[in-house]
Amino acid sequence: MSQPVYTPNPDFVSKARVSGMDAYRALYKQAEENPEQFWGNLAETELHWFQRWSHVFEWNPPFVKWFVGGKTNVCYNCVDRHVLAGKGDQVAFHWEGEPGDKRTITFNDLLALVQKFANVLLAQGLKTGDRAIIYMPMIPEAAVAMLACARLGITHSVVFGGFSAEALKARIQDLEAAAVITADGGWRRGKEVRLKDAVDEALGECPTVKTVVVVQRTKSAQTMAAGRDVWYHEAEANVGDTCPAVELDAEHPLYVLYTSGTTGKPKGILHTTGGYLLQATMTTKWVFDVRDGDVYWCSADIGWVTGHSYIVYGPLSAGVTGVIYEGAPDTPGWDRWWEIVARYKVSVFYTSPTAIRALIRQGDQWPAKHDLSSLRLLGSVGEPINPAAWEWYHRVIGKDRCPIVDTWWQTETGAILIAPMPGATPLKPGSGTLPMPGVIPDIIDLDGNPKGPNQEGYLIIRRPWPSMLRTIWGDPDRYAEQYWGKVQGVYFTGDAARRDEDGYFWVLGRVDDVMNVSGHRLSTMEIESALVKHPAVAEAAVVGKPHEITGQSVCCFVTLKRGDHDVEALGKDLRQWVAHEIGPFARPDEIRFTEALPKTRSGKIMRRLLREIVTSHTVSGDVTTLEDMGVINRLASQQDED
Repeated sequence: MSQPVYTPNPDFVSKARVSGMDAYRALYKQAEENPEQFWGNLAETELHWFQRWSHVFEWNPPFVKWFVGGKTNVCYNCVDRHVLAGKGDQVAFHWEGEPGDKRTITFNDLLALVQKFANVLLAQGLKTGDRAIIYMPMIPEAAVAMLACARLGITHSVVFGGFSAEALKARIQDLEAAAVITADGGWRRGKEVRLKDAVDEALGECPTVKTVVVVQRTKSAQTMAAGRDVWYHEAEANVGDTCPAVELDAEHPLYVLYTSGTTGKPKGILHTTGGYLLQATMTTKWVFDVRDGDVYWCSADIGWVTGHSYIVYGPLSAGVTGVIYEGAPDTPGWDRWWEIVARYKVSVFYTSPTAIRALIRQGDQWPAKHDLSSLRLLGSVGEPINPAAWEWYHRVIGKDRCPIVDTWWQTETGAILIAPMPGATPLKPGSGTLPMPGVIPDIIDLDGNPKGPNQEGYLIIRRPWPSMLRTIWGDPDRYAEQYWGKVQGVYFTGDAARRDEDGYFWVLGRVDDVMNVSGHRLSTMEIESALVKHPAVAEAAVVGKPHEITGQSVCCFVTLKRGDHDVEALGKDLRQWVAHEIGPFARPDEIRFTEALPKTRSGKIMRRLLREIVTSHTVSGDVTTLEDMGVINRLASQQDED
């Protein structure tokens, strides 16, 4: 089957930061042949250092240090240096709350807000080396709190505001946090999400927490514990306006971000200062091609790594104007995002394939209501984007003129590792295309043998990179075993992938999202991509179901686009459709129609839970990242009825 290729528009190429494939190849070759010189030059030209490093990196597998002996500060790089360079009046963030309230924050404003916030933390007795949990809605103070912690060298861990008190408690306990920064609540689909209540519930078993700083957002009644809880608006009235940035070691712990594990114990992924910020900054420039005058919007929540690297740290360090939105994409209507794009003249938009498919399901009339002509670049993050969703995004949102940067990376990688450079790389829908400079990926079997073109295998990274995780908080043995112990000496991503004859990478999903049906290895993503090409299908999730004859059979969970459907006839049609698109061996054994799929709050489909439903009829393990437990309960009850 021929693969469509979209070459970069000549006008885009002429203005791009990396212009044409020769420029990309030259950059990649420099980084591959002399990584110390490559990253050292970028660190000198792209970041501010209080003290230069003695050497670029120290690699003692599986542990690495970057910019050894260097002193810098992430907050200083994100805010102060832009003000000192005369960009203080430039907008740092346009913010919009779900009810419609708005704020415009310049770099001057941001510097003032961050210094005040840092002084409030100091007044509460916090100091460099302490740890703080940030549990907030998508309001400007969430980013300000992160930057204030970074300014002082307080290691922060942002916990997504939709997490339960139990999930919050587990993270506070693991981090042994001294403080929690929260808000009374936030707005989501017209309802208040009461955050302070969850904090109070969690802190019953968290003796390390001495201080809770509460930002006022919803102004609902709250119970404040004397001697522990302080209102931010009251505390800031009693502190000074200036707070110098602390000179921190390049390897100082910047943040710990928890990812779910199947065991129920979340893993604390540790990112440090200098290397992380450099790669977040450079990938913001390379992948999103940001220029003066751009308005950049990443629709993620700061509770996820995407929000850390591509809402707060990368874009601010790159000096770009951003957009932050508090609410849901369907409130008050399914055109809320497009209304925001039109209002702020957003030029670069970065979202998830899951969000794109949800928007497809609602119909093209919603984006058609708004002028999207300001857009010049679109991005995708979170999981592989299926070609049908890619094509819709390109045609309906990008009007066939915006390149799409399909980005592959992980919480652990800290920054984008595989993605197009939009002024250089020809695009293939569904492929992350080529690696970033300094990233050496490969596809191998479990014995470490490289796979040939178009052969499936395990995606690995052969060399350390500046933004990579340094360890799992409090568990270096688990870090060494999980990421560097599967195949000796290489970083094991846990993803299955193939590389085509042009060297393009096609990520097929997690290793456990590959099924074996009668000896055929089938990628769940491949079958899902085939299903969503069908005109009636909005989303699909595919899992392997135990089968006594074939080993596994293909079980598909499908949501449909709006309209009347004869589901019995459609089920037969879809089974035949997949057989035609991929081959008879891939024909689904079962098609189950559902109103919704189980997703994390960042929009990823939780196939692990679907596998549990079809194998054991129950759900165990960690469900703290699940957005709506009701979806799983309904699917499990349907299973019982079957």
